Amino acid sequence: MVLTLETMESAHIQHCISHRLIRTLKYFHIPRCMDSHHSIFTTVDADEQQTAQSRSLELQNKETSTVCRGYSLGFKAFSSLLQVCKSMNELQQIHARILMSGLEQNIVLVTKLVTFYGTWDGWKNARNMFDRMRKRNVYLWNAVIRAYSRKGLWQETLELYYEMQGSGIEPNKFTFIFAIRACAGLLALEKGKEIHDQIVGTGFESDVYMGNVLIDMYTKCGSLGNARQMFDKMSRRDVVSWTAVIAGYAQNGLATEALMLFNQMQRSDTKPNSVTIVSVLSAFAYLASLQQADQIHSYIIITGFESDVSVGTALVDMYAKCGNIESAHRVFDKMPQRNLISWTAMISGYAQNGYGEEALSLFHRMHVAGLKPDSVNIVNVLSVCGDLGSSEQGKWIHDYIIQSGLESDVSVGNSLVTMHAKCGNLQVARGLFDKLSITNVVSWNAMIAGYTQNGHAEEALKLFYQMQLADMKPSSVTMVSVLSACAHLGDLQQGKWTHSYIIKCGFESNVFVGTALIDMYSKCGNMELAMKLFDAMNVKNVVTWSAMIAGYAQNGDANEAFTLFSKMQFSQVTPNLVTMVSLLPAFACLADPEQGKRVHEYIVRSGLESDVSVGTALVDMYAKCGNIKVAARLFDKISKRDVVTWNAMIAGYAQNGHAAKALTLFHEMQLAGVQPNSVTMTCVLPACAHLAALQEGKRIHDYIIRNGLQSDVSVATALIDMYVKCGNINVARELFENILEKDVVSWNTMIAGYGMHGNSKDALELSRQMQLTYIKPNHITFVCVLSACSHAGLVSEGWKYFECMSRDYCITPRMEHYACMVDLLGRAGRLDEAYNFIKKMPLEPDAGVWGSLLGACRIHCNVQLGELGVKHLFELEPDNAGYYVLLSNIYAAAGRWDDVAKVRTMIKDRGLKKIPGCSLIEINYKIHAFLADDRSHPQSEKIYAMLSTLDKQMKELGYLASTDFVLHDVKEELKENMLCSHSERLAIAFGLISTGPGTPIRITKNLRVCGDCHIATKFISKIVMREIIVRDAYRFHHFKDGLCSCGEYW
Repeated sequence: MVLTLETMESAHIQHCISHRLIRTLKYFHIPRCMDSHHSIFTTVDADEQQTAQSRSLELQNKETSTVCRGYSLGFKAFSSLLQVCKSMNELQQIHARILMSGLEQNIVLVTKLVTFYGTWDGWKNARNMFDRMRKRNVYLWNAVIRAYSRKGLWQETLELYYEMQGSGIEPNKFTFIFAIRACAGLLALEKGKEIHDQIVGTGFESDVYMGNVLIDMYTKCGSLGNARQMFDKMSRRDVVSWTAVIAGYAQNGLATEALMLFNQMQRSDTKPNSVTIVSVLSAFAYLASLQQADQIHSYIIITGFESDVSVGTALVDMYAKCGNIESAHRVFDKMPQRNLISWTAMISGYAQNGYGEEALSLFHRMHVAGLKPDSVNIVNVLSVCGDLGSSEQGKWIHDYIIQSGLESDVSVGNSLVTMHAKCGNLQVARGLFDKLSITNVVSWNAMIAGYTQNGHAEEALKLFYQMQLADMKPSSVTMVSVLSACAHLGDLQQGKWTHSYIIKCGFESNVFVGTALIDMYSKCGNMELAMKLFDAMNVKNVVTWSAMIAGYAQNGDANEAFTLFSKMQFSQVTPNLVTMVSLLPAFACLADPEQGKRVHEYIVRSGLESDVSVGTALVDMYAKCGNIKVAARLFDKISKRDVVTWNAMIAGYAQNGHAAKALTLFHEMQLAGVQPNSVTMTCVLPACAHLAALQEGKRIHDYIIRNGLQSDVSVATALIDMYVKCGNINVARELFENILEKDVVSWNTMIAGYGMHGNSKDALELSRQMQLTYIKPNHITFVCVLSACSHAGLVSEGWKYFECMSRDYCITPRMEHYACMVDLLGRAGRLDEAYNFIKKMPLEPDAGVWGSLLGACRIHCNVQLGELGVKHLFELEPDNAGYYVLLSNIYAAAGRWDDVAKVRTMIKDRGLKKIPGCSLIEINYKIHAFLADDRSHPQSEKIYAMLSTLDKQMKELGYLASTDFVLHDVKEELKENMLCSHSERLAIAFGLISTGPGTPIRITKNLRVCGDCHIATKFISKIVMREIIVRDAYRFHHFKDGLCSCGEYW
């Protein structure tokens, strides 16, 4: 046989394929590696190419003992070598030989080289080869585009795609596939649609693989309508087609639609694969339905998918999200194989169900067992620490990351930023963010979300602007955080601008962005725009419905919230935990326990009652409806209470007049090991304020300082309110001045405080200072100012503020403003003017307005107007005993005892109960309560002895009992005795015998202080040389040296 060139090449090819490639490379003298200081692409200029060619010729001409030595391989040989290449090192050796053989411009070989470089992460090498090719065809373009696509360099992938088109090369099916994948990676919906239009023109759309890629792109971009349209158009569908659209629905929160499609898939005789099952399980996890979860688990066992590690992991995740952590743990234990994702799912499951310690313990167990956490596992456990707010554990993991060298990983860096931000360590988070060598959209999202979640909405918006200046394109996640910041600020204009930007970026069709827009407009008070958006949304998930329901509930439109809840059920969207938590506050607004009970029954039937957030919302709803016993019973049933649950019950007690129980529960909360937060402080401080429990309030103030909560403006405002209502206006003002960023509530609280204490000049001065700031007065501000004017008789100033409210601030007067004006005029004795003012009101006067007139008639003994006012009050609130008592007092003051008797008979016949006068005083952290003529106190003898002594001393100073204030038709002597044992005097006497000389006495009374007691307290303050501070139902009286701060105007 003649040994031809062709037979030699064929023989060598067979030899290469039948032996390990490295031996073949040695046989042909291909160098194992290039110079250690250079890659093969450091010798690409003309001189070096020439040197390589010369060396090749030198090798070819070299005599060898073997017939094959020095032979230069041809195209077929290199093609075959590339087919059996197994590593980057071998690829580089083949590449070097191709360079030496002079075939570096062979488009087929270069295309294969570019393809293999792309496969082994050598995308830079691939691009260098591509750039040096003089001629390029569609296959070479596809090879380099594929290399960028595999690396996840989506923007560069699209740039290459457009560059290819610009060069005149027509894309083929695979080019389009890579371009569509890039659009999915960038969430670039509009570009994806544009390329889809090009695909339609080529006829590739009918290809099943192309259809699957298009569905995947549309679902990832949140455009489920387009995804479903593409799916429905497909004449042939495979398991990937079904799985893609099912996964799309599941990932976008449309679990019901995902499961309906899965049922259709089964009827179509297309068998699901493990990926389909994982997507279906994520839908069940979203629905959080245990019954359905058990059904799909049975299906998995029957179909044999249970042994699949990804399916087992998804089962763990599903059970965890359904709240059945026991089943999740059982599946985890039975898994024949576990990977890091399995461990992560179980760790996350513990965390999501409030088992934070178990989650972190499992992470340590995994680490001790020798499983080295990778970046994905670290990212997940950092998320657990962030969700738990476990700063210490987070720092430990941060140290581990540094030791393991994972800190440079961009996903780990982003997760560290997120974790520290969620733990409230914003400075640490920002420091890490600024140090990131590579930032992506996730990095920016983490920091923006961190600012938003920690209440720093303005910083979040600033960072968003910086993101745009850095030419970093935001994602839908970015926009959700930015919208949340706008909602937090209540900045409608900023929200509208952001909405316009969202439309420009093509994010509006994203269901999560649409939901965030609804939430933003709702929180900015524009329910009309929120509803318009809601109606326009093609796809609404359970979160969207819940956001809309919450919007109506938050804006006080409970009826619309309930109507929407009914529509939601008819639309086949199953309400979840968030829906219930959003809906229940609506019934609290209605104070309608009957509707609330019906929803409670639905919750029980749905198996949602055991969830702590739903249980807490039920506690809150019943408490706000005034049914505190049911609220307490539900609270006791919640086995795993979090800080929100405790806060709800404490607030419930405080709001329903059970301030002492609120304080007791606060102490129980601490004994249970639950750390109070800023919200707890805003719940418990009003209880101290209600009881005038200054000592307890100071103790809580110390706790706030120790735990660094004083910087929270809501906590600082609650402290101001507490000190104001405990009679310490000076400390309240100091706290007010220390607030760096005062909000309208802070200003209103301080203005109202001055008004209550009769310091009307300070109240008005503070309101003027407020007008000089960027804080705009609201309707409550004017209630506070008008009330301050009323307490001081500043009629002309009151009129001025009432008129400027609508003229200068566009605030339409509400019922409470009219009530304040009636009170202002009535207290000043201008009763006819007050009555005429009522007659001219554009609103139908409510009980508050007529009650203000009746109170003024009581002060000025105007029987005629009093009778007129009480007639309206009996119609509006026939069961309010207070109005009957006021009328009785007016008759008594006028000496009309027969009428007094008639009114008291009416009270008795109607089964009404008069609220008895009660005075409170705090001694050594304990509240002591006294009623009139009370002898139940353990120190009763000493109290009455003190009163007797004080009575003698007062009479020596000229005190005469004002028996006109005894509203009973009895003898004068008995009247004097009755006055002496009024509740406020008993409380004062107890304070005097229980505290040291010079200690101020602080009393709180639930009714207006009696006129004679007012006179007597002035005498007592002079005798004992102490300040006596009395807070009655209307205002504060500071008695000192025989004088009262009210100046006898009260």
